[in-house]
Amino acid sequence: MAGTRQILFIQGGGAGAHDEWDDKLFDSLKRELGDGYEVRYPRMPDEDDPSYARWSAAIRREMTALDDGAVVAGHSVGATILINALAERPPEPELRAIVLIAAPFVGAGGWPGDEFELPHDLGARLPQGVPVHVFHGLQDETAPPSHAALYARAIPHAQLHRLPGRDHQLDNDLSEVAKTISPNDLGPRHPGIAKSPQPS
Repeated sequence: MAGTRQILFIQGGGAGAHDEWDDKLFDSLKRELGDGYEVRYPRMPDEDDPSYARWSAAIRREMTALDDGAVVAGHSVGATILINALAERPPEPELRAIVLIAAPFVGAGGWPGDEFELPHDLGARLPQGVPVHVFHGLQDETAPPSHAALYARAIPHAQLHRLPGRDHQLDNDLSEVAKTISPNDLGPRHPGIAKSPQPS
């Protein structure tokens, strides 16, 4: 549909996450955004045992189907894998924003990584000029709220949104996320070229 804005929402990990947990986040995001948005919510492989190799490959496949101007968002481990995949290889479409929700930080100061660790210069490796928003509930007992500060340190241009009283699922309410990714609220692009760099 002409004028439809695309949002790719990547689920978190764990048994039943797609159909019993993060589906409520997906429903909230769709409801809050309203008409004019196409929110894609693909099922990630082996959700009860997330693998970086399998999930990052699936995420890249999903991103190739996006148009320029899409927003990519992820919840929990889905956000962690999403941001590392973006840092490893620029996506084909030009993104409008990157949104991390309750994302555990894998690397120094955060969780140890079996398959990867986020680089200290994460921000410099991301597509240039694309706003990054980090949302984290201050009552998150799964991924400590301190992990949001680790993302802010690794991505200096990121905008940090700390949500008092909210848990790992943000109480199934993505109204703040929807407001932030609406056309007038993304904030300025950080310094850098407008188009994502191409792989060498």
